[in-house]
Amino acid sequence: MSLKWTDSLEIAIALDEAHSEVDPQYIRFTDLHRWVCELEEFDDDPQHSNEKILEAIQMAWLEERQ
Repeated sequence: MSLKWTDSLEIAIALDEAHSEVDPQYIRFTDLHRWVCELEEFDDDPQHSNEKILEAIQMAWLEERQ
């Protein structure tokens, strides 16, 4: 399965597995962007993200933790 920027929940789950030691509430968007792009399943243009997309991923990650 390939992940796109619009797959915020699936990306959040993958990030939670890859970075379980991180509190997503305090992550910088620059780190979040890099980590998403580094996911093995990620297959989208890195330039197609924006603050709104990164915020949606961060919120999904926070919900996944709860």
